[in-house]
Amino acid sequence: MTEDLTSAPIDPGTRIGHVHLKVADLDRALAFYCGVLGFALMQRYGGQAAFVSAGGYHHHIALNTWESLGGRRPPPGTTGLYHVAILYPTRAALADALARLDAAGIPLTGASDHGVSQALYLDDPDGNGLELCWDRPEAEWPRDADGNLQMTTRRLDLAALRELIPTARAADAAGATASGR
Repeated sequence: MTEDLTSAPIDPGTRIGHVHLKVADLDRALAFYCGVLGFALMQRYGGQAAFVSAGGYHHHIALNTWESLGGRRPPPGTTGLYHVAILYPTRAALADALARLDAAGIPLTGASDHGVSQALYLDDPDGNGLELCWDRPEAEWPRDADGNLQMTTRRLDLAALRELIPTARAADAAGATASGR
């Protein structure tokens, strides 16, 4: 008898390695992902493609114009990517991301507290949806009496998140000093 692989769970160590986005203007996309969000440019292939990362990984996000140079945003009502979630390691790091967006004048399309995470929603310059998020420690996730996960969606308190910005900036400055940046 053969095992039905369609019902077998995926290996729990599986992760999403990177996302590859089609963009209309590579320089504009790099100005957003590197200049605003703070990703590092790892490699560029002329004016056609670039690879950016956090922390020196080969790439978390690939950007290309191979099929989209000068293209338009996808119209509402079409299929495609809803959003990419970029996971920040701390709530203070998420606050720093909010400060970067505020400084660049980039509007949010939403901000939610899901119980398990806090998230900022926005579009990149090409209309690709982004979720900038921080996961609460698993021990803090909301559960019912039987221990089942109970995700929620409530409005995120942006004022409380913004209160963390000086802490996030001080931690970044201390890290830069320690590393000799």
